Amino acid sequence: MPALLMLGGAGPVSIPLAMLILFVSAKVLAEVAERIGQPGIVGEIIAGVLIGPSVLGWLAPGEFLTAMSELGAMFLLFRVGLEVKSSELMKVGWTALIVACVGVLVPMIMGVAIMLAWGSGMNEAIFVGASMVATSVGITAQVLSAKGLLDEISSKVILAAAVIDDVLGLLVLAVVSSLTHGKFDALQLTLTAVMAVAFTVIVAKWGTRAMGKVAPHVKRSLKIAEAHFVMALSLLFALAVLATSIGIAAIVGAFLAGMAMAENTGERERDLAQGVSEFLVPFFLAGIGLHVDLSAFSQTSTAILAIVLLLAAVVSKFIGCGLGALGLGKTEAFRIGIGMIPRGEVGMIVAQIGLGFGILTRNSYGVVVFMSVATTILAPPLIKIAYRPLLSKGLAGEEVLRMG
Repeated sequence: MPALLMLGGAGPVSIPLAMLILFVSAKVLAEVAERIGQPGIVGEIIAGVLIGPSVLGWLAPGEFLTAMSELGAMFLLFRVGLEVKSSELMKVGWTALIVACVGVLVPMIMGVAIMLAWGSGMNEAIFVGASMVATSVGITAQVLSAKGLLDEISSKVILAAAVIDDVLGLLVLAVVSSLTHGKFDALQLTLTAVMAVAFTVIVAKWGTRAMGKVAPHVKRSLKIAEAHFVMALSLLFALAVLATSIGIAAIVGAFLAGMAMAENTGERERDLAQGVSEFLVPFFLAGIGLHVDLSAFSQTSTAILAIVLLLAAVVSKFIGCGLGALGLGKTEAFRIGIGMIPRGEVGMIVAQIGLGFGILTRNSYGVVVFMSVATTILAPPLIKIAYRPLLSKGLAGEEVLRMG
């Protein structure tokens, strides 16, 4: 059975009970967050911290909850992809590329410099720097989608840059892992890079056109219930498998699948995707909180390092990505810089690899996980502030419609 924490010392928590605890806790705290004017996802992440090993100790990350979390992230990005037209995303491709590149370089340099100044070895410093590189697109995408902001130019740049970020993050991780083990393989790295870029560009550029030809035929031919949705789910899992086989995250494949189906999907399929997401996404968000280990901060020096690294994580993405987007104007650059801040599960994956290699200590691992979770919690309120003028207009428009 998957490793779950003991609940009240009565034995391993059963799967239905674990789901009940996590799902209800996430939704209750999401409601609390909404009522105090914060995005619901902040409450869902905090719910994971509270029920996790560091506070109440009801649940701990295990195989089952990890699988549910991964599914939640995939469906979240698939649903967001359904709202994004590939043609619109391709228009901001060059800006997104610049944003992603600068947004990788600045955090990496800052992370390495801070760890070296703190007295860490070069390998440990490089791994911590690598954990600060990639953006967790799921968090920002959820906020932008919930607020109806996906059509904004800054939102499109954020989504495109985050996908590119993931590919660049893969390459950085591959280089870092190779260098720390003294087995740098330039040919293998180049091949991985080419495959990752080709996969992303091909699906983004021609996926919608291909699905436009396939979808109507499938809908006419298949007799099973919800045939169109079944085809969409099949594409989701197929592209997620292809993405992971290349070496990039499954969520990138899921996002590209949603984007490929965006112009060939009706309201019924969107409603079904929304329903599945409402069930699975809390496992992804609360799952991030479950990984927090507060015991790592019992030493004052570790706590100080965690705060310094968190500030660097926020500032480096804000400045780096913001500078890359200055061509769009200061307002859009500000929004893009804020939207690229969350590290989420991406930073934690790098930290787990570093810990497994024996390069990161328990303390540095705890610091990286704290940075990943804290940036994820900070991002939604900051995004809300950055987009406040647009949200205010939207609320004013709704009020006018109600009065009418």
